[in-house]
Amino acid sequence: MSPVTGMKPLNADEEAFWRALGRVVHVLPRLLEEDLSKATGLSMTEYAVLLTLAEAPGQRLRMAELAAAIALSASRITRVVDDLSSRALVRKERHAADARGAVAVLTHEGLSRQQSAAPQHLASARRRVLDLVPPEHLIALGRVLQQVADRAVGAAPAP
Repeated sequence: MSPVTGMKPLNADEEAFWRALGRVVHVLPRLLEEDLSKATGLSMTEYAVLLTLAEAPGQRLRMAELAAAIALSASRITRVVDDLSSRALVRKERHAADARGAVAVLTHEGLSRQQSAAPQHLASARRRVLDLVPPEHLIALGRVLQQVADRAVGAAPAP
């Protein structure tokens, strides 16, 4: 235990892991963002919105559900959806049962854009991450990262 913090210091393996994770957290999002933006003109956040809507029932979600699905604040999702709306990739509608609520709806152009961006995004993900993870470690690493992500956003752990 550290007399200053009262916490157990990291051992060498933990320290190496923590530093490597820190590098990944700082470098990888920028690289993936650059790859996607150069190839498609979309940001990672915009792509996440289009993909989430493409996979949603009826290709529509309440704004609050969309924000929660990709871990954005209400104000941030509003700005992103407004920007996508100005480019005719998404449209906003009033919720049928609750006029106070807004629904984001994927347009035909938005679906087409998401589908054309998907192979570019997948190629970047493979080149930058997936091809570097040995297949025998993929499932375990995925579970651990999911637990970390769930805890970070306050969700219940996945089974």
